[in-house]
This record gives sequence, C-alpha cells and structure tokens, in this order.
Amino acid sequence: MDHQQMVSGLVKEFETGKITRRQLIQGLAVAAAAAYAPPGLAAAGQPQGGGFKTSELDHISYQVADYRRTRDFYSSLMGMTVSDDDGRQCFLHFGDSLLIARNHFHRPGQPVDPDPKPLVDHIAYRIADWNTDKVKAELERRGLTPQLDTNGGPNYVSFHVKDPDGFNLQISGWAKPGDSQYKKPGE
Repeated sequence: MDHQQMVSGLVKEFETGKITRRQLIQGLAVAAAAAYAPPGLAAAGQPQGGGFKTSELDHISYQVADYRRTRDFYSSLMGMTVSDDDGRQCFLHFGDSLLIARNHFHRPGQPVDPDPKPLVDHIAYRIADWNTDKVKAELERRGLTPQLDTNGGPNYVSFHVKDPDGFNLQISGWAKPGDSQYKKPGE
C-alpha cells in the first residue's frame, strides 16, 4: 500500500466513525514519517538486521517478598485483572500483556540468598510469525544459547537468552500447525 492509499484509508475510516480523531492524527503522523524517511532506513515496524518483529510485550516476571502485596497494589492502582492466583504467584492482566508477581524462589544450583531483594526475573516479548526452528537458528546465529521453554500453555513456545547486559530475555510466540513444537488440541 502506498502512502496516498494509506492516508485515504485513514480519512475514510475517520469519516465513517471507525477510528477516533486521535487515531487519525496518529496514523497520519506515521504515514508522513514513513513517506519522508531517509533512504536506506528500514520502514517503520520492519525488523532491522535480519532479526524479529516484536508484536507486543508478552509479560514481565517479578520476584517479590510478598506477591499478595504486589498483586493488591497493581490491581487497585493500575486496574490490572488478577488470575491464576495459586498462593505463591498470580497473573496481573493489562491489555494483551501481563505482569507475573511471584514469591522469591530458589533456583537449583544457585546459593540461597538469606535476604532476597525484589527483582525483575525476566521480560518476555512476543514476536510475529513464530517459527520455533527459525527463531532458534537466528538466536544461535547471533551466538546466543537459547533455552527452550514450553511451560506457558498449549502451543505457547519461547526461548530464554541473555541480553548484552546479562538480563534474562524471553522471546515467545504461538506454535501453529507445521511448527516443530505444535501440538494438536487434546495431545
């Protein structure tokens, strides 16, 4: 779609009430920026350097002293919806993303911290067009050591890697038919 078609489409959606004035202005700003991007600059939203296209924040995982206190804070102040509260952790939903608040846990092989501090355990980003084998190959091509994680429910697949600063980065997506990690419903 060229820029003129994009602008025409936005105006039509505004005139028919499908988008708000704010959405129209935001869309026009994006269209204008894309139309006048310097040569050689990747188009907005396109991955650069052969990487992935992040589609959304999947979740942030907190380790805290008292997950109930964290749960109550975020649900009352930020309006997050609580689910999967099992007595040691819960999910706090906002939009298509979530915050996981969990009591500190001990990782096997690590020393026990007598005074554990709250921390962000990991941040997970969901990428578009998930393909388990391609994601793993790209991570390995970049010299990373991907650790497969399929504990997020049926056909939720992810890899954990360390970012340049040593943070635990989780890259996730949904396995579709044909993916090496896809499981038919009921399997």
